[in-house]
Amino acid sequence: MCLKKILYMLALSAMTCSAQASAIAAGDTLCVSDKARVEKKQPWIAAGKVIAINTGVWAFNRFITHEDFADISGKTIINNIKKGFVWDNDQFSTNLFAHPYHGNLYFNAARTSGLNFWESVPYALGGSLLWEIVEEAEPPAINDLIATTVGGIALGEVTNRISLLVLDDSKRGFNRFLREFAGTLISPMRGIKRLIHGDMWRVKSCGKYHDFEALPVKIAVSLGCRYLAEDNHLFKGEYNPFFEFGLRYGDPYNVKMNRPYDYFTFNAAFGLSANQPLISRINLLGKLWSTSWVNEDGMDLSFGVFQHFNYFDSEEVIDGSGRIPYKISEAASLGTGLMYRLPEVNRSIGLEQSAHVSGILLGGSLSEYYNVINRNYNMGSGYSIKSKTLLNFGKYGQFQFNVHLYQIFTWKGYENKDLANEDPLYLNAQGDKGNVMLAIMNPALQLNITEHLKANIESSYYWRHTHYKYHEDVRYKTFEAKLGLVYEF
Repeated sequence: MCLKKILYMLALSAMTCSAQASAIAAGDTLCVSDKARVEKKQPWIAAGKVIAINTGVWAFNRFITHEDFADISGKTIINNIKKGFVWDNDQFSTNLFAHPYHGNLYFNAARTSGLNFWESVPYALGGSLLWEIVEEAEPPAINDLIATTVGGIALGEVTNRISLLVLDDSKRGFNRFLREFAGTLISPMRGIKRLIHGDMWRVKSCGKYHDFEALPVKIAVSLGCRYLAEDNHLFKGEYNPFFEFGLRYGDPYNVKMNRPYDYFTFNAAFGLSANQPLISRINLLGKLWSTSWVNEDGMDLSFGVFQHFNYFDSEEVIDGSGRIPYKISEAASLGTGLMYRLPEVNRSIGLEQSAHVSGILLGGSLSEYYNVINRNYNMGSGYSIKSKTLLNFGKYGQFQFNVHLYQIFTWKGYENKDLANEDPLYLNAQGDKGNVMLAIMNPALQLNITEHLKANIESSYYWRHTHYKYHEDVRYKTFEAKLGLVYEF
């Protein structure tokens, strides 16, 4: 079954849950009869799951794919401890998406064992440390530790929450199968637990796991065509189909729901062509804490602390050109944010705006010069600034304007090293020493066709200025345009 159909089924099954259901607040509780019951905390079971995850992945690499890095022994463990952490040279998608996804499994090993958000954090860190030091014959990577832990927390809590939207123990037959399949696809750790305990087929009169009144959810799926420009050329680029999944979870202005991730937004874009990465974009914003109030004019205002995870990936538009449009990552980021919503005018026109400033512990950007093993990008730390303006025209549609600004500093270069004789596994460089300024502007117009079906026209503009300490600076700009249909649930 193709990815598009799977994701479409996921969205359908998620929103068939009644918006009026009196069910369970997402996260820490299970639905039992007509009331919620707190899950029993099982920290040692969670630790066992983390060890099992690592053992299973290691065994696959060692005995199925026969990877050299999986040939571990007591000697490799001692060597890893003695040598210490380095910056590794894995490819962009491995370091800045696959590792956070791996961390999400560790995090959900704890979440599905009755532990809350903060209690699950050490399991993401512990699982990553165990993998880096014990279960690889290569030197442990500091970037993997950061991305797996912090990025894994973000992806882990989001997948934990989304999987609970799908599940409904009151359903039977093929509908139940689709829900269990989608729930396991989203959160494998929850699916495994439900399989072992028999919850996959157990029918209950009260079967929902989410209260849509306390935590409203809006889901949108879209399909269309994208034009990605080659080096900012209007008529020199490629067309490819795309699929997007977007979700807004909770209400940022609801002071009563203030647990971590009681409000988050998640958007993922998939490129459906062989020339570009399957996952072209992920944007995740999760509230950790906030305070809200309404002023005398009826304006909602919220200030809080937010976690960010952003990922943009592309490959050459024209094979052999050597020009990649963009690679941008904000894998580990935390900061403050202000959101406000004005009262609607004549019940038809509304304005909502947000601004966020965050510190980037680990980020990445394309490099013109660094090319070691599988890495063609620099890593580093810095900050990001983001703003979002949403103008709602009621029954006619809406206009949205997003701005992202990143500055990432690469502190540890490879100057004064003999690259010809240096073991690349121990090169230990963040990349080309310097810094990069990245800006993304994204205007989008959505026109209502019916209550649920929309036409979407949008574009994204990318500007990059990379300052290299030992190379010539590079300025680059390009754009992409999208035309598609959106269905909102």
